[in-house]
Order: sequence, then C-alpha cells, then structure tokens
Amino acid sequence: MALKIFLGLWLSAVIVVAFVFPIVSHPARWYEFPVVPGLEDKARILFFHVPMSWTAVVAFIVSMAYAIKYLAKKKFDDDIISASSAGLGFMFCILATVTGSLWAKFNWGSFWNWDPRETSIFALLLIYGAYFALRSALDVEEKRATLSAVYSIIAGVTVPFFIFIMPRIVSSLHPDPIVNTRGKIDMNSTMLVVFLCSLAGFTALYLWMLRMRVRAERLDLNLQSKGE
Repeated sequence: MALKIFLGLWLSAVIVVAFVFPIVSHPARWYEFPVVPGLEDKARILFFHVPMSWTAVVAFIVSMAYAIKYLAKKKFDDDIISASSAGLGFMFCILATVTGSLWAKFNWGSFWNWDPRETSIFALLLIYGAYFALRSALDVEEKRATLSAVYSIIAGVTVPFFIFIMPRIVSSLHPDPIVNTRGKIDMNSTMLVVFLCSLAGFTALYLWMLRMRVRAERLDLNLQSKGE
C-alpha cells in the first residue's frame, strides 16, 4: 500500500510540475524550461509522450522475454506474464500514438501526416493487434500459449526496428530523440530531472499494472480449474 501511495504521489507531482513550470524561450530562473520560440507550452508533451513510448517498448520486450521462457520451460505462468505485458504495451502504444497525434496537430497542422515515426508506431499497433486476434481465435490453452509465444518473439524482434531504426533512416518531421541536436528543445538540468522522473514514474506504473494484471489472470485461471 505504501508503494502504491508513493507512486501515486510521484506521478501526481510530475504531472503538476510538467504543467505548472513555465516554458520560455530565454529562461532566467532555475525552474523555467528553455525551448526555441514557437514551441513553448507545446513542448510539455515531452514529459508524457516519450515516457509512454518508452514504456510500450519495455512492455513488448518483457513480453518477448517471457515468451522465450515459456517455450523453454512450458510453464503457463510465463504465458500469462507474456500476454499481460503485451496487453499493457499495446495500451501504452495507443497512448503514445494519441499524444503524438496531438503534437502533430499543433506543430504540423494535422493529427496524422504519415511521418516515419507515425507509420512505425501504427505498424506496431497492427502487429500486436494481430497478436491478440490470434490468442482469441485459439481455444486449446497449450496451443494458444505456444503459438502466441512464437508470434510474440517475432513481433518483439520488430520493435527495435520500428522504434529506433526506421525513423532514423528515413527523413522525418519529428524532432530528434530526447536531447535535440538541432536545438529545438534544450533540456537544462531542471527539465531533464522532471523528464527522468516522468520516465521512472511511468515505468513503475507499468510494473505495478503488470503485477496486478498477472495476479488477476492467475485468480481467473484458478477459478476456471476449480469450476471444472
């Protein structure tokens, strides 16, 4: 309970600071975030969009790792963790897409521009949407777990390509990652601390949600076995 309260307070503080601290072109105080003229308040999405994208990647990688573990040991608990992590990754991927679309609307004029980063995250949504379609189409538990594990491994291998490689080999409207080499967002010490706190908070939120989801799936599995 203490950890949950701490996590709630941590994320609440990050959200408040992200929206309250001023963002100006020429900061004069330690708590002012510096950006080039034109971005100002639009740069606040950095504290949410990037952590959500990061958390989605972590969740997909965890799903792949437990899929490999399931194929090696054939423990259904590993399948539960893999599927649960994939579901959370899918959710954070949707949130990253939505926040990215808001950025695109205010900076590029429309919610969707088929920018390489938008296209790559859309491809990931399709890939993992097919993963859940596969799981729902199979009734035999062992067959579902095995095929899902194989698919999760293949899907996990594509994640680094779509997130880290493809957007860098194709020209993009998207700003450079985190610390912008073209100087559009200059992350001073205060801004970097808030960003890292947001990153840590969303990662911890994912881990807590994963624990709760796995526990719920285990209870449901136990109830089904008792009913039989």
